[in-house]
Amino acid sequence: MTVPLTDDPSGTAALLVDSRGRYLLHLRDANKRICDPGTWSLPGGGREGAESCREAVERELLEETGLVVPLEEFTVVDSRGPDGVKGRIRVYLGAWDGDADSLPCPEGIMFRHFDAGTIRYLTMCPWTKEVIDLHQSQTRAQTGAHARASTVAPVPVQARAGGRARLNVVGVHLYLEQDGKVLLGLRHPDSAYAGSTHHFLAGHCEQESAVACLVREAQEEAGIEVDPGDVELVHVVHVVDHPGGQPRMQLVFRARQWTGTPQVREPDRCVSWGWWPADALPDRLVPYTRAAIDGIRAGRAYTELGWT
Repeated sequence: MTVPLTDDPSGTAALLVDSRGRYLLHLRDANKRICDPGTWSLPGGGREGAESCREAVERELLEETGLVVPLEEFTVVDSRGPDGVKGRIRVYLGAWDGDADSLPCPEGIMFRHFDAGTIRYLTMCPWTKEVIDLHQSQTRAQTGAHARASTVAPVPVQARAGGRARLNVVGVHLYLEQDGKVLLGLRHPDSAYAGSTHHFLAGHCEQESAVACLVREAQEEAGIEVDPGDVELVHVVHVVDHPGGQPRMQLVFRARQWTGTPQVREPDRCVSWGWWPADALPDRLVPYTRAAIDGIRAGRAYTELGWT
């Protein structure tokens, strides 16, 4: 049963719809002691600590998909946990037009887009089906209202230049250099992104400034302490993995000085840190990382990759 938006439930989820009216769904693991195993559901998860529902859904969406998109409250639904315990989930609505295959999937099996006509044939989490049915009924009602209005007072539509507005994921990266060598980390083979490949110390901006994110990630990932006053932006890479993919704005900051020796603090993501000569970088290196280093050495401030 769909219930009114009242106090904060313990669960959250994000209903993301693309411009074609398709829904982004997540296939959950089967044969695990989790809620609704083996079903198609929405990305999301439970609140942690003193988090609000909005803070929780934004964090879960970033962790599960790497996405940062504007969300609005949509509804609250009842759910049941693996022990049959009743709970409630606050669902947020957002728009995303990217390629589901390009998303990292650190939990579950995969992400896919499905149109409304296909939904009925999927093995779905019950509350997810309820949420989509509600969205469909509201969409039909809005479409009918627009159609009735158009018979009374047609409004000319003026074409505008450019395409549909698209949010960009913002990543921050730490460029450390000493004695002509650059600090790079070797990512874990099972990492959701760039497994067994070298990369900058990096992270995604959360509810924080880019420099604050950089300082936090440096400490969390490698035990390096960086003073914000010692940081400068040295390169930007605007990248898409393929035409039509999720655009990402990758900000690369140089720390003029720092304290601490790089340590492996998150072994599930990075297995080692090493200093590489800037003119002899490892073969397996994230492409935009290589492009950024080349740009910094050449004195360029900006690079574009993957755009046609």
